[in-house]
Amino acid sequence: MPLVRPEIPQKDSPSSSGHCGNRQGPPISRPELGVGERAGDRDCCGRKPKIPALALEASGEEEVKLKHDMKPNEERELENHTLVTEFVLSGLSSHPELQNLLFFTFCLIYTFTITGNLLIFLVTLHPNLHMPMYFFLRVLSFLDISTASIVVPRMLVSFQAEDRKISYVGCASQLYFVIFLGATECYLLAAMAYDRYVAICNPLRYAIFMSRRASLSLVLLSYCSGNVVSMVQTTWMFTLPFCGPNKINYFFCDIPPLIMLSCTDTSLYEKQIVTATVLVIFTPFCLILVSYACIVSTILKISSTEGRRKTFSTCSSHLIVVTLYYGSGTLIYLRPKSSNSQDTKKVLSLIYTAIIPMLNPLIYSLRNKEVKAVIIKILADLRKV
Repeated sequence: MPLVRPEIPQKDSPSSSGHCGNRQGPPISRPELGVGERAGDRDCCGRKPKIPALALEASGEEEVKLKHDMKPNEERELENHTLVTEFVLSGLSSHPELQNLLFFTFCLIYTFTITGNLLIFLVTLHPNLHMPMYFFLRVLSFLDISTASIVVPRMLVSFQAEDRKISYVGCASQLYFVIFLGATECYLLAAMAYDRYVAICNPLRYAIFMSRRASLSLVLLSYCSGNVVSMVQTTWMFTLPFCGPNKINYFFCDIPPLIMLSCTDTSLYEKQIVTATVLVIFTPFCLILVSYACIVSTILKISSTEGRRKTFSTCSSHLIVVTLYYGSGTLIYLRPKSSNSQDTKKVLSLIYTAIIPMLNPLIYSLRNKEVKAVIIKILADLRKV
């Protein structure tokens, strides 16, 4: 009986079914994978699978949303920081009925400050007052005029004008000069204390230790130190982000009110302020205390009472200025975010920006016989003319 071979169904070709089954013929050459492709991204024939259009749109929306959710916080803070382009100074007082009285009062204070310090500056140029002490006094008068001119005129405008805005750059500039002049004066007061120490404790070597070159070097060192401190403080202060509000509860741009407006953690900056306060206030103050401890020890060795009184009178005026200046500065900057009210800090700021510059000519001239003698001589010469 003949054998019947069963029929075996043939498989579809790749061209008809779209699948790459077993087929006769030469092997299929698969294309090379592109950059970023994996072996599973193509089928057995080397073709890419088709993706529906709706799936592409959905994946694009998800990618945009993912990028938005992953936006860094630093960029958001920077965008908020650029929004603050100016500040508003609240002024010395918010009571409208006091504005005219305050304007008249501080206008007189500023007039006396400029007139008195300018008079001291010109009087100390007299040939009879050629000692280093009067050279330091002349530099001190210049610093007082500059400090008052940076703060008081702006405050006078705020008493009368409704617009109390100050630009971002203007605020940074005012802060720089306030710190620069204040730090320079702190170091200068220490140099003046050293001058008194040498004059009283080592009078025979005074001409050597306090020569013109040495005096000039101490002044330049005070200016350079003040500039470095101010540059660091101002730069650090204005790298902090200000996200609003922009109203400064003060009558000028200073560190304590500005640090209250920052929208980031300022604990590191507060520690840096304490360090700067120690370097600028406590270090010179300690040098002054050491100088006056040696001075008092020398004065007590003088046998005559009149000699003690005359020697100590040359230092008493300097002690008054040191106490007022260093005391107010310590209370303000040692704890910039302290619980003290802003009104208290405003009064303390007035002491070293307006009151002390006005009192310095009175303190140093009325208690100094040589200065008074030169003033009387100049006035007598003017009468003859």
